Amino acid sequence: MINDPFHPEEAIERERETARRRIFGVICAVALTALLLAGYAFLRRLHAKQVQENQTAQAEPNTGPKGPPLAHIVVDEPSLDKGMTIIGGSVKNISEGQLTGLAIDLQLRRKNGATEPKLVPVEPTSLQPQQDGSYSLKLSASDYGSVTLVGLRSDPQSKLIAFTTSPGKQRTPERLPTKTVVIRKPGKPGEFINSPDNPVRVP
Repeated sequence: MINDPFHPEEAIERERETARRRIFGVICAVALTALLLAGYAFLRRLHAKQVQENQTAQAEPNTGPKGPPLAHIVVDEPSLDKGMTIIGGSVKNISEGQLTGLAIDLQLRRKNGATEPKLVPVEPTSLQPQQDGSYSLKLSASDYGSVTLVGLRSDPQSKLIAFTTSPGKQRTPERLPTKTVVIRKPGKPGEFINSPDNPVRVP
């Protein structure tokens, strides 16, 4: 029988190696968890920043470039005519110079949520100081849900110019078609309805 001699130094060294491996594993797990938490926090901050920017962009209307307004836009309430929505109003040159190539910049939103830009020319396209012009656009009421005023463009190069706005004409109330109904009374002409031959109960 051969006895295996006991070496306490080797046992202690094995225990130390095992402890070092456990500590290394714990450190790796902690580092990985910290990395995941940091990445999650970064993504949340990025998402919150994007949401705030979108809310700010929606809250601040785009009224064109800064500076003294050169024109005043009157926006009439949309009206309906045979399934068509009519968008219109007027533009007044409130500057001291001539404005040429005027066009209303609109954003149309379809019922399915899609948007598309639309330039509506002002008639006449050139306005002298204090002169008025008008604009009008017909859209299918079944295709489009809303219209947003983006700006006012003028030459040269159809650039956006500063403007002010005010509400215009209100929509004319729609009248329902009337129909006359004729009720014929029983009996012959000149004959009383309530007669011995034709008794009718009177309340």
